Amino acid sequence: MLKENRNALVEAIKLDYGCRSEFETLFAEYFVALEAIHDAIKNLKRWMQPQRRRIDALLYPGARNRVLPQPLGVVGVIVPWNFPLNLSFCPLAAILAAGNRALVKMSENSSHLAELLVRLTPQYFPEDKLRFFPDGGGYGPAFSALPFDHLLFTGSGATGRAVMANAARNLTPVTLELGGKSPAIVAPDFPLKTAAERILWVKMFNAGQICTNVDYVFLPQGREPEFIAHCQRLFDERYPDINATDYTAIIDERAYRRLQDTLADAGQKGATLVNLADKQHPQAELRKFPPHLILNPTEDMLLMQREIFGPLLPILTYRNKEEVVDYINRHERPLALYPFTHKRELQDFYISHVMSGGVSVNEGLLHVGQHDLPFGGVGASGMGHYHSREGFNTFSKLRPIFYQGPFSAVQLLFQPPYAKRALRFLNLLLRFKG
Repeated sequence: MLKENRNALVEAIKLDYGCRSEFETLFAEYFVALEAIHDAIKNLKRWMQPQRRRIDALLYPGARNRVLPQPLGVVGVIVPWNFPLNLSFCPLAAILAAGNRALVKMSENSSHLAELLVRLTPQYFPEDKLRFFPDGGGYGPAFSALPFDHLLFTGSGATGRAVMANAARNLTPVTLELGGKSPAIVAPDFPLKTAAERILWVKMFNAGQICTNVDYVFLPQGREPEFIAHCQRLFDERYPDINATDYTAIIDERAYRRLQDTLADAGQKGATLVNLADKQHPQAELRKFPPHLILNPTEDMLLMQREIFGPLLPILTYRNKEEVVDYINRHERPLALYPFTHKRELQDFYISHVMSGGVSVNEGLLHVGQHDLPFGGVGASGMGHYHSREGFNTFSKLRPIFYQGPFSAVQLLFQPPYAKRALRFLNLLLRFKG
């Protein structure tokens, strides 16, 4: 389905965005989805194998234990607009590999893609195996209230809470992939030029509309001018014309205005705003939002209170590593953590002192693309995992099965009255455990 309709899928996503970089769609959505499917095909036979588990041979002679993965049933998937192909087909690779059926609700901002998938899917799948639904009328609450056997939601924390509340009425288990404010930390030993190259690439990718994006960066105190200079040079080299197709548009007018308001709020409250596109003339009708670095941000600013989801990068400074850890841990647990340092002990310090959904060391974002690593949040950034075997396990019932041996020691020895034989045998067992 993906291979035979590649161009149509890319074009549909472009129409939904207004302007979406073809490379970004192919790399972060199409290629990643194909990788997920290939990974499942390659490893499914191994994932499906019943697992042998240990047994207490003294109490259960001749018996055996095993765990058998079995399908849950019907899985619901609620897909956001920012990576709609990736965030529908990567979960589907695990859901279908585990033997389930799936209903997938697309975002109202993905109307062209949803229409295409609704039309294409019956050509490749029976309707009782996989169906896509558009969301042109706010169907989200009704969809999440259906009695699924499992529900996967990717989106904002506020909507995630509502989805979980709806699912709870049916005792439907949920996997929530949310977001949050994921920090990057540049250590004094790490080359600032390299850090700027890698952080700016992540921040500009999809115009910053990524749940695992670098939401703010910690720099050693006094290094801000050098970092700004590197970012300015890099942006000029990579995006000589912000109106060209390499720079993705903001998804809709509401999101564009939200970023304008967020930036204006920071400026009014004393932040220094550095427009990396100040020499260019972005066309507002194309929703090309100029990227900004924000210096001296404070807690009362909107951009430090909620996930930015756009090309705005606040810069904080620090004097010691404890200061960084204290700041991050005063806030909700992030979906990702990005420490930049070549010192192993400092890498381990940040990984052990800051809990996050995932980590990329000396890079941003790329842990998400590793298919043999589980993906998921923690705390306010989500719950549960998918990708590869963890995805197969999430969408399976790992069913424990006990097979009794030729005779039952429990039935033979543990019958009342307990005072004699049963208690003596239990005390013997307790000595072996003590």
